Amino acid sequence: MCRLMNTQLSFDELGTPLRTTTFVVFDLETTGGSPEQDTVTEIGAVKIRGGEVIGEFATLVDPGRGIPPEIVALTGITDAMVYQAPPLDQVLPAFLEFAAGAVLVAHNSGFDVSFMKAACRRYGYHWPRPAVVCTARLARRVLSREEAPSCRLSALAALFGASTTPNHRALADARATVDVLHSLLERVGPVGVQSLEELLDYIPEVTPEQRRKRTLAADLPSEPGVYMFRGPRDEVLYVGTASNLRRRVRQYFTASETRRRLREMVGLAVRVDSVTCSHALEAEVRELRLLAAHKPTYNRRSRNKHQAWWLTLTDEAFPRLSVVRTPRDGALGPFRSQRSAEGAAAALQEGTGIRPCTQRISARSPQGTPCLLAEIGRCGAPCAGHQTVQEYQPYVEEVHSLVAGHRVDALWRAAARLSQLSDAQRFEQAAEGRDRLALLVRTLDRGQRLAALASITELVGARPDGAGGWDFAVVRHGRLASAGNAPRGVPPMPVVEMLAASAETVIPSAGPLYGAPPEEVGVVLRWLERPGTRMVRCTSPWTVPAASAASWQPWLDRVESVWRTNTGPQFD
Repeated sequence: MCRLMNTQLSFDELGTPLRTTTFVVFDLETTGGSPEQDTVTEIGAVKIRGGEVIGEFATLVDPGRGIPPEIVALTGITDAMVYQAPPLDQVLPAFLEFAAGAVLVAHNSGFDVSFMKAACRRYGYHWPRPAVVCTARLARRVLSREEAPSCRLSALAALFGASTTPNHRALADARATVDVLHSLLERVGPVGVQSLEELLDYIPEVTPEQRRKRTLAADLPSEPGVYMFRGPRDEVLYVGTASNLRRRVRQYFTASETRRRLREMVGLAVRVDSVTCSHALEAEVRELRLLAAHKPTYNRRSRNKHQAWWLTLTDEAFPRLSVVRTPRDGALGPFRSQRSAEGAAAALQEGTGIRPCTQRISARSPQGTPCLLAEIGRCGAPCAGHQTVQEYQPYVEEVHSLVAGHRVDALWRAAARLSQLSDAQRFEQAAEGRDRLALLVRTLDRGQRLAALASITELVGARPDGAGGWDFAVVRHGRLASAGNAPRGVPPMPVVEMLAASAETVIPSAGPLYGAPPEEVGVVLRWLERPGTRMVRCTSPWTVPAASAASWQPWLDRVESVWRTNTGPQFD
């Protein structure tokens, strides 16, 4: 007997229905066409769902510069109109909050999105990488040349009888784009485009290779974890994390994936493997370990060999600061680049008197000649025998004390030097010194917090999982040794005991972080420091020294506010 089976697709397989998708249709007016050199003068946005307007966002923006005459003629926005408007660094977080979780829509979206991305980079905000729909590209896909010789917004608004006429003002253009979007969606519905995923797939930029390989995601679970794209020789091409593995991997086969290198990667991939994880922290740590183990070609982070830069004192009679890859006990770091480590070294030399020269100096018969710094009283000239090992030793001890968090006198001396430069109107040198000192303070603070966590033999942390249960992490010497979850209704402490009993054995080794990778300790630390995380138990007190660099956080906040309004630090 044969029985026909009617297999019904799950909601995940059907995708996100367009009628329940929230779109934020937005438009920008700017001072020019370069996202890096020009800036925004007006933002207008309309939030829609199910064909209804549910919110609007509109504001002029002070560009901090004069608006070119040709832009004034085009938009009608004058310097007088934006004189008392908020600057972009104040408007940007409000817009990001307004658009959070929505699909962005713009006409010629590449222009508007590029300005938003540049603003996020400039002011230190995270760009959430939302799905983006370009009505210009969609129109070219839907409409024939005969019906729409031009896909300019004004032409499409006239074609579809939009209720608002675009006039190069942000909100009016956004409202007109809403009408154009609705008209285009009416055109694609009859050809089977009913979900967001189908809409993104319908836009021409989806390559045949992407469409053909959508089946690679078919057997992945809808759970959090790590995924790995593998190539024809079983090599790992790309590693990523997801809160929903199946949904995330499917996005690589739609038009929402616009990165050229990842499209190339999809073309090479023959399989997608996955590892399910208990929660986001475990997934992030597993990703770091897989990146370090496989060094996938298409992960940008694989170009960095997952080694940080450190500052350490050399082992000689008159120690000096040296930038190294492999740290010893008492090293300062981690730094993201050699240049930032060298900048922090200069700030340390300003504050401690440690010698900046690189030659090895004999304790018995120094043969050097005093340098310029010695002549102006900023170096004791041990190279010329003007300073004994005993006289030089306090400088060495001060470096050790600063790194360990026992004293911050060196920071005060470096700051006093900045005041002297400023009083002498040597503002450029003062700004360079300020940036170096800020990077030193920031690295000291981070290094001291990382070292404090890495020194603990075992710590168990817990966070609510959002569904009435608890996510747990067993951390040993800064490394994630075990992770698990106690769902709602399950007694949590037996789960904790089981996780601790089965946790990885971590044997500490030499170095400021007891051998743990700085990136992993940083990920674990961020998870533990998030609001809502609780400490279940700890083998020793989790503390930072009383004289740690954290006491300089108010000063650092002021410096970073200057960076956000200018071009950022010079040493990063």
